[in-house]
Amino acid sequence: MKDQSRKRHIAKAITWRVVGTIDTILLSWLISGNPLTGLKIGFTEVLTKMVLYYFHERVWFKINLTKDGKLLESRKRHIGKTITWRMIGTLDTMLLAWWISGNPLTGMKIGVAELFTKMIFYYIHERIWHRSRFGLTAHNVNEI
Repeated sequence: MKDQSRKRHIAKAITWRVVGTIDTILLSWLISGNPLTGLKIGFTEVLTKMVLYYFHERVWFKINLTKDGKLLESRKRHIGKTITWRMIGTLDTMLLAWWISGNPLTGMKIGVAELFTKMIFYYIHERIWHRSRFGLTAHNVNEI
């Protein structure tokens, strides 16, 4: 079970990072006015976000949120995951954008813009992965 779920979480981390990096590059370019700044912020995030996302997935996989002895409905769980991930992701983006651009206001603007775009994209990503059985065994399919 552990090996299968880890494969799934690594695959989810990679697919989400592709979507997230494209969004970050475009937003950073639009806000900073500099395509090179957008690329620097986007590609720096690849490493930090993949590590952070993997651990976020592992924590949520181990959390057993129950209501009356039953696992919470998946949409509520995905909303909870969306909110916690966005908090982590936005803080990371803001700090990296500030560091790379040298301007704390640029970091704040990019972070605020991402609050909206990334929450929408992340929810869609979670729903797609919820329908996928990649990396799941019969035992842990029922846990999701």
